[in-house]
Amino acid sequence: MLTNSLHPNYFGLFLMTLGVSMSVKSNLGVSPVSSIPYTITCITGLEMGKATIVFHVFLVALQILILRKAFRKKNLLQVVVGVIFGYFTTFSNYLFSFLPTPEVLIVRFLMMFGSAVLIAVGIFFYLPADIIPLAGEGAMQAISDTTEVVFNKVKIGFDVSMVVVSLAACLLVLRELGSVGVGTIITSVLVGAVLGVVNQWFGEKRDRLLFRSQISKNA
Repeated sequence: MLTNSLHPNYFGLFLMTLGVSMSVKSNLGVSPVSSIPYTITCITGLEMGKATIVFHVFLVALQILILRKAFRKKNLLQVVVGVIFGYFTTFSNYLFSFLPTPEVLIVRFLMMFGSAVLIAVGIFFYLPADIIPLAGEGAMQAISDTTEVVFNKVKIGFDVSMVVVSLAACLLVLRELGSVGVGTIITSVLVGAVLGVVNQWFGEKRDRLLFRSQISKNA
């Protein structure tokens, strides 16, 4: 199941990590979903890809605590997805390490916009298939199912909570904003907007291609 469902979606995962790495390089603040891993990196010095894996394991454990007997064992595969995402993050950061850190503000904002586009397109390719979600989405769904609050509202609260925790940790330990900045706000707004446009323009074509691919696999 993991091989069949994840293989076509590696590209989406990789694009997301490229977007995360670009947001880090812009030095304007990272996206909400990556704010805690990057905060762990800033505070402890742990490499960001490894910090991402640790955070995914924590989110899966959180799902187990929330869902208890309702937790399905197949969702443990979210840890595997988290490991892949973590290693992709390490590789993406390595690629961006060859670029000079931008000092011109307009360049930094362009990088942040590019980051939002990459993350949105990555989500566009990753989410449509019936696959194991990232641990963040899994945790949000667990909260939504348990509290009966609609997923969109849970996502907003979840993103805000991660940003607040990251900001508090950075201010208390580092005495600076750390992972949170104007780019965090920009990304949280732009990713959804760009994803909506991309899905409207190319969603049907993507779904047809995925459908044909699934038929050829089953043939």
